[in-house]
Amino acid sequence: MAITWETANQRLELAAQLLNNADPAPGRGPFHVGIDLGTADIVVMVLNAAGSPAACFLEWAEVVRDGVVVDYAGAVDIVQRLIGTAQEKLGVEFAGAATSYPPGTDPRLSTYILERVGLEVTAVQDEPTCVANLLELDRTAVVDVGGGTTGTAVVRKGKVVFSGDQPTGGRHISLVIAGHYGISFQEAEERKRRYDQYDILKLARPTLQRMCDIVAGHIKGHRVERLVLTGGTCCLPGVDAVFDEELRLPIQLPCQPLLLTPLAIASLTLP
Repeated sequence: MAITWETANQRLELAAQLLNNADPAPGRGPFHVGIDLGTADIVVMVLNAAGSPAACFLEWAEVVRDGVVVDYAGAVDIVQRLIGTAQEKLGVEFAGAATSYPPGTDPRLSTYILERVGLEVTAVQDEPTCVANLLELDRTAVVDVGGGTTGTAVVRKGKVVFSGDQPTGGRHISLVIAGHYGISFQEAEERKRRYDQYDILKLARPTLQRMCDIVAGHIKGHRVERLVLTGGTCCLPGVDAVFDEELRLPIQLPCQPLLLTPLAIASLTLP
């Protein structure tokens, strides 16, 4: 069942408060687990039976690139560790989990990792469609700007009528930062997260404009009246203003853009 924007933001705030908190908090199931295998991070989100976050763990890692797992062993190790920590926190053992993938890529690249750590794949859907299924939407485009790609799902009366994805994401902004300052990619990633100390938005604007061009192509021919932004790249202050300027559509930005997709993935198996 889809939830309102207000409820989604309340759950995101709770997830942010729980982020990487491993203090024991035994609870009664059933629990719903979602695993987001991103280009820059891996997130394990656990929801209780009511759909509220019970645990949330994130680890920064470059194990996926443009929907392709480039470090399979590393991805398996991180997922296994985060799942183990979540199980210890809640005092339970998970049998399965849901996951996602960028539109147009092979979902098995994600499902193989879950199976490798002994989890049954309970649901799998492309990233922007996960968010589209979570929220009460109509004539809306969900834009998921991850580390490697920009994906769009066009929603009409709660149903996804188009889903597409193209390379260009936060990683490309980091490459611009690295080139501008003459620093390593990893240093650029760290500076991007400390945007208040550097004029990151100015450097990122051309790349963000390219993302807007991608979205414009995705929504062409569809009646779209607003955009919902999600994904880690949307954590950069000012991203919503660039999309507004370029696409001239009302923008909705969640309070925790990095966690909206993991929340939506974990919600796939909610009744």
